[in-house]
Amino acid sequence: MSILFISDLHLQESQPHITELFFRFLTQQAKHAKALYILGDFFEAWIGDDDLTPYHLSIIKALREITDKGVPIYFIYGNRDFLLGKKFFRATGITLLPDEYVLNLYGVPTLLMHGDSLCTMDLKYLKFRKKARNWFFQKLFLMKSLEKRRKIAAKHRADSQQHMATLTEEIMDVTPAEVLRVMEKHQVQHFIHGHTHRQAVHQFNVNGKPATRTVLGAWHEYGNVLVCDENGKQDFLVVG
Repeated sequence: MSILFISDLHLQESQPHITELFFRFLTQQAKHAKALYILGDFFEAWIGDDDLTPYHLSIIKALREITDKGVPIYFIYGNRDFLLGKKFFRATGITLLPDEYVLNLYGVPTLLMHGDSLCTMDLKYLKFRKKARNWFFQKLFLMKSLEKRRKIAAKHRADSQQHMATLTEEIMDVTPAEVLRVMEKHQVQHFIHGHTHRQAVHQFNVNGKPATRTVLGAWHEYGNVLVCDENGKQDFLVVG
């Protein structure tokens, strides 16, 4: 059995095609996996565990069906879904991991992250990230009505899109020095993350040794899955 990695699905009710691809992935690939890792931005937005729309309940049910089959699912927060809370994880059976997590991937220590904190040149976003991850800020936000939270989230997405349109490709990508820093910090030669939507495998050196950084692809017209097996082989699977 293989270990699967996905990120940046940005699930939302207005994109039913992507949701259907995800359900297909769960029933055709994930249910046979040794484990599934979701590395953030699973939802386009999550405004609280009390936002139990029929759409959200359908996703929770689908995830629970997989964990009930004995397939563990692990989750790292992205920049869109960091408000997923204990109720969601209890309902789905998913295990929440820290923002920086080292996985023993078939004997290879592998750093897992969402990847947004690697984009250190986007100072405006990093300032927002620090504020949004503050527990007190989150508590104040979750005290507001669902209607108010939806309006705030919609405005934030609009502001984010406008901000992204002003950035250069270099600013939107990871900072190489930050990649080296976190890999050296965790003493790993293998790194998997998402966020940038730039699916690729980068080869370079860390501490004078060969290293690999695998970037997961986003789910737009089709799904993107990284498949890793016990023989050390990793391939990208297209779900379409």
